[in-house]
Amino acid sequence: MDGKRERPVAVATDGMVATSQPLAAAIGVEVLRAGGNAIDAALAANIALGLVEPMSCGLGGDMFALVGSAAEGQLAGLNGSGRAPKGMTLDLFRERGLDRVPTRGPLTWTVPGCVDGWATLHERFGRLPWRELFQPTIEAARDGFRVTPVIARAWAEDTDLLAKDAGSAETFLVGDRAPRVGETFRNADLADVLSALARDGADAFYRGDVGANVAACARNLGSPLSRDDLASHTSTWVEPIALSFRGVDVWELPPNTQGVVVLEMLNILSRFDLEALHDDPAAYLHILVEAKKLAYENRARLYADPEFSRTPIERLLAPGHGESQAARIDADRAAVSLAEDGSLPGSSDTVYLTAVDEDRNAVSLIQSIYHGFGSGITPPGLGFAMQNRGALFALDPRHPNALAPGKRPFHTIIPAMVTERGRPVFSFGVMGGDMQPQGQVQVLLNLLVHGSDPQRAGEAPRFRHDGSSTPTGDVMRDGGIVHLEPEFPDEAAAGLRRRGHRVEITTGGYGGYQGVWIDRDRGVLLGGSEPRKDGLALGT
Repeated sequence: MDGKRERPVAVATDGMVATSQPLAAAIGVEVLRAGGNAIDAALAANIALGLVEPMSCGLGGDMFALVGSAAEGQLAGLNGSGRAPKGMTLDLFRERGLDRVPTRGPLTWTVPGCVDGWATLHERFGRLPWRELFQPTIEAARDGFRVTPVIARAWAEDTDLLAKDAGSAETFLVGDRAPRVGETFRNADLADVLSALARDGADAFYRGDVGANVAACARNLGSPLSRDDLASHTSTWVEPIALSFRGVDVWELPPNTQGVVVLEMLNILSRFDLEALHDDPAAYLHILVEAKKLAYENRARLYADPEFSRTPIERLLAPGHGESQAARIDADRAAVSLAEDGSLPGSSDTVYLTAVDEDRNAVSLIQSIYHGFGSGITPPGLGFAMQNRGALFALDPRHPNALAPGKRPFHTIIPAMVTERGRPVFSFGVMGGDMQPQGQVQVLLNLLVHGSDPQRAGEAPRFRHDGSSTPTGDVMRDGGIVHLEPEFPDEAAAGLRRRGHRVEITTGGYGGYQGVWIDRDRGVLLGGSEPRKDGLALGT
């Protein structure tokens, strides 16, 4: 079921960085060549992505990371997501006549966790001085960079949104339009902010002038985000969770992320003869879609900030649960009624990157401001948009993901890693909101079941299943829609329709994958970066 091959797999020995934008990948590789490790390279690349892909990520967003440390000999997980402001209450929304959190605007602001996440990673694992990680992007922000094609298209799609906010229009528009492909774009305001971070560390953001300006903007717009909310923010080291599958261990982060979905889907799919099913595209896709529905049913009901609600991870990943869920799948008929969470979009604007160094430290890092340009608001003079992660809170007080002050919202972004005999062998991720677990599972099956290399595993055509458009936790009654990329054979769509699926052939919303495979026997790194994005895997 592999699609037309567009790129060869990247090969290197001493290190590799894979990102969704070439300049960011190049900056990461230069950090490796300057003596930095994989953590330094990943941080420098992420800083750069906030400049060159501003609709997807940046200082106003959150981040998560998995680190395979050669020195520590184990995986470390970092939750760098922010919490709801202390004044962000259910009563606040009731008083304003709202029955759900808006998709855009100041009421979607949670504390941006990205900068503290960077600092926390660097303090534990970094090798180069903190300030050196910022310098390449500071220079690019002042001198300008060339806008790449996929990013230019996404930028243009948000022109109307940016025009509604004075700070966003001034920062991100050229007159009344987005920058075009190949055009040089500069962001002097962001250069100034990054210079302050390089000089003063994360305090410049959370306790200094940057945070003061964010809080002042919030106050002017009616957001409850305050200087105290920013100053009290901390990142959290968490225990990664794993499932054994096909002789390796697949690792994700626990809630408030949706990483458990990937593992539950694999738990279900391990009960099927996937090699045999692969010869019948419709039968194969049907089982994957039905497994997705079952795992997302539990996501809708159970996932939330673990400091407020416990998700029964052990039960969801137990062999017996995989067997009982698999038994619910009818090989000939699509399920149409589940408690599927259909409030999330099929895709969102996110960046994923991974880096591996000569010591085989590996970093899987994902960072996002959620929708394109997040809340749609850019605090004046700062050069970055604020995220809209608060839009993922439920306003039903009975739901585990119900809004509460100091609570982290449910998060779609999930870094992943695969280990064999306790050592990282594959660091990867797939961007795209609701698509992320679906995309990760498909990449893993392409690699571990069907023998694709890391490039072809990401290029192969994908499906995406969307549930209903109801709010978080509501019941899906229509079975949702299965979207297929055009590269699938016609019989795949026909066979799915015979099983009762609604099928649409579409070209967007299938995420964006980056991955690096560590071949320890041969001493090489194999990298993949799919052509759905502008990025590449670049080695040294």
